[in-house]
Amino acid sequence: MAEAQDFLRDFPLLNRKMEDKTIAYLDNGATTQKPEQVIQSICGYYGGCNANPHRGAYALSVKATDIYETARARTAKFIGAARPEEIVFTKNATEALNLVAYSYGLHHVGPGDEIVITVSEHHSNLVPWQFVAKSRGAALKYIYLSEDGNLSEEDIATKITERTKIVSVTQVSNVLGLKNDVKAIAEKAHSVGAVCVVDGSQSVAHMAVDVQDLGCDFFAFSGHKMLSPMGIGVLYGRYELLDDMPPFLMGGDMIEYVQEQETTYAEVPSKFEAGTQNVGGAAGLTAAIDYLETITFDRIEAIERDLTEYALSQLRELPYIELYGCDSRRDNKTGIIAFNVKDVHPHDVATILDSYGVAIRAGHHCAQPLHRYLGQNASCRASFYLYNTREDVDRWVDALKKVRGVLGYGA
Repeated sequence: MAEAQDFLRDFPLLNRKMEDKTIAYLDNGATTQKPEQVIQSICGYYGGCNANPHRGAYALSVKATDIYETARARTAKFIGAARPEEIVFTKNATEALNLVAYSYGLHHVGPGDEIVITVSEHHSNLVPWQFVAKSRGAALKYIYLSEDGNLSEEDIATKITERTKIVSVTQVSNVLGLKNDVKAIAEKAHSVGAVCVVDGSQSVAHMAVDVQDLGCDFFAFSGHKMLSPMGIGVLYGRYELLDDMPPFLMGGDMIEYVQEQETTYAEVPSKFEAGTQNVGGAAGLTAAIDYLETITFDRIEAIERDLTEYALSQLRELPYIELYGCDSRRDNKTGIIAFNVKDVHPHDVATILDSYGVAIRAGHHCAQPLHRYLGQNASCRASFYLYNTREDVDRWVDALKKVRGVLGYGA
């Protein structure tokens, strides 16, 4: 699409050549490339006002504090939080979800209680709940999938019960690329007195998110999957829940008073942000939000929908391609395509595609239970974003047609 080609100009890495060819970058589910506007915001912070926030009375520190807290307010508005204090900065979604597991889960789950997650969760939203369940003598229950890859409505209805204390679910599967109706799941969780945690890592960069409309109690995501730097993540939590939770990490800047034998903690969100924070990352996050809001999610979704449908129309013509999660409703599919090439290990597929300048993901994508449920050890994954074009898809499909031949198989 012409629009995607226009956006491509903003991304320096995608305009440079490696070994005499540009990159068809199709691993956006892992991390996105960074536009010049974000890069300049990071450089501007470190080159013009680098200082420790919250701790100095001098001008540079005041400016750093302003940049950091502006990022908090912009993020709150971006996802529809009720107030900036409901935004806790972390280093990534993994840390954000662990914060909820440790500071909320360990204190609100007991013997005989239940935690409900889905089989399609990323390990970051699975392993912490295994830990909480085992630590507290609770049961960890799974919502499985229907034949089209979507969550089983029967499981949602029957597995969230009066014993459920926490329901934690991804908004978009990082393997299947399918949207989950987290609003309905949150309503079901609340009907039995449970809280709802949402992993928004694969959604917040691709569609408009309003946490109050979703009704979730916690929402986590990573900045690096939405154009901003690595090392900055976000946890949204309803204020009354955050206020009641103990700190996750202890140290500087999260305290009110420290005596020799006891400490009182700072108010939300400071009590969850121990130590020196990633102000440069926060500056980059603000610039990324500005960039995305200038483009609008309607345009982003239109680009990704066009690329997904264009790619699937070609992939379905190749008899040796196995697709996963691609038989769902058109409006429920995002720009993630999981697939395998018959008789070829995903790592070999990715390596061969790389030789043609096409970057995809290969492996279990931090979702081993889902792959076992699908009867696979691993898969390949292509994932689109706003700067991808139909030419990228053509390069990918053309390279796929050569994979089996490189390894001595027939077409």
